[in-house]
Amino acid sequence: MSVELDPVELGFKRPFQQEVSQTLRLKNPHSDPVAFKVKTTAPKQYCVRPNSGRIEPGRDVEVQILLQAMKEDPAPDAKCRDKFLVQSVLVTADKEFTNVGSLWAHIEQTAKSSIQEKKIRVLFLPADADSSTPARTNGVSRDSMLSSPQSEAAVTPLRRPTEQAQGPVSHLEDRPAGSKNLGEIERETYNPASSGSSAAAGIQQTVAAAAASVSNAIPTSQAELQAQLDAAKQQIARLTQQADAGLRQRKPESTRDAKNQLATATQQQTAPAGGVSVQITALLCLVSFLIAYFLF
Repeated sequence: MSVELDPVELGFKRPFQQEVSQTLRLKNPHSDPVAFKVKTTAPKQYCVRPNSGRIEPGRDVEVQILLQAMKEDPAPDAKCRDKFLVQSVLVTADKEFTNVGSLWAHIEQTAKSSIQEKKIRVLFLPADADSSTPARTNGVSRDSMLSSPQSEAAVTPLRRPTEQAQGPVSHLEDRPAGSKNLGEIERETYNPASSGSSAAAGIQQTVAAAAASVSNAIPTSQAELQAQLDAAKQQIARLTQQADAGLRQRKPESTRDAKNQLATATQQQTAPAGGVSVQITALLCLVSFLIAYFLF
């Protein structure tokens, strides 16, 4: 009373560094609908779509089983211990539910003995020699490129030395003065050596201009040197006159200060006994006069 399986064993072909899929066909040969469920001993390694469902009478359902990619292939003589379990049960009139999940929950609680089971073994098969994908270049197999003869249309014809160029030809002497071709422009733009040489040339020009200005400022003849010397003498004489005029203006002021100090000393002589002596006062006045004369 269970479903029919095709195939009865699941064989997955190497290599396993990529995902490998296999199709399992479930067929319902009965006159009543059948509910099924697919389980595995390695749920993290396989993906089953769909893992449960309903099959109408005389119909079949395809279940895709996907083997996840492995980090490395198992040993060639390694045996796979993974298994699948297909459970099925007839859906009678008293077992009609809104979805398959509710149906299975009800059957596992009330009529677990009515569940039919079939086990499926998993096999690791070697890769087919002719199934490996050959290397391709631009969508064309490398083996086909080597084995098939090249057609005349696929071969690029070579220009013969005797062929003459057609159309106008530009010559070097016809190019305008100062013009540059594309290669020269790229070398000047992107070549670090040319950039450094341009900077060095600019520095040399600046130094040359500074040296020229200094050489122009230095007199080169006896007449120019004599003219500069006369101008310096005139400047010295003008500064000397200005200094003498300033000293003459300050001398009357110094004289007035000395007279004021002398009057103050005379008044001090008439002061009561017990003050400063006349000799000391006269000496102080003289010192003050000399200081004022030389300093002011």
